[in-house]
Amino acid sequence: MELNSKGKKLALNIVSSNVNHKGFGAGSIDLSNVSSVIIDGDEAYLDNGALHAKSKVEKGIKFSTNKEDVPNGRKCWIVWVAVDRSEEGQFYGGIAACEMLVDPEARKGWKILADHVNRMDKAMKRQILVDGLDEREKAALRRYLTEFNLEWWERSSDTLKEALA
Repeated sequence: MELNSKGKKLALNIVSSNVNHKGFGAGSIDLSNVSSVIIDGDEAYLDNGALHAKSKVEKGIKFSTNKEDVPNGRKCWIVWVAVDRSEEGQFYGGIAACEMLVDPEARKGWKILADHVNRMDKAMKRQILVDGLDEREKAALRRYLTEFNLEWWERSSDTLKEALA
C-alpha cells in the first residue's frame, strides 16, 4: 500500500454515515446504505460479497471482458440497491442491475467491471436502471424486495415500482 507525503496510508475508505470529518480521507465513498441482490434464474437473494466481487456466483470464476470466452455461461445479475430515509422511514431509493455470465464448470465468466462500478454509483445517486431484466427477473427482484421489507417497498417511489411491474 502506498504512503502519502505525511506517511499516511492511501486507501479507499468506506465510512459509516455517522462519521462526519473533513480531514484525511474526506470525500470517501459511503457504502453503508448499499446492498447487492443477486438474481440467478428465478431466485433473488442478498449477497453483499458482491461489493468486493466475492458473491456466491462469482467465487472461483475467472472473469473476462469478452462474452465469446463464456459460450455456456448462464446469465446472472447483480442489482445494487440503495436504501434511503425520509420522515416516514426507510425506502428503496435507487436500483441498478448489472449483467454477468458465469460458467461454474469451466470456472469462467463475463462481466464489465467498469459497468458494475458505474451502475453502483447510479444506484447510490437514486437512479433506477433495470433495463435488460426480463419479466421473470423483475418478478424475482420485486418478490425479494417486498419480502425483505414490505414497508420499505410501500414507501418507495412509483417510478421504482413501475420499473419492476
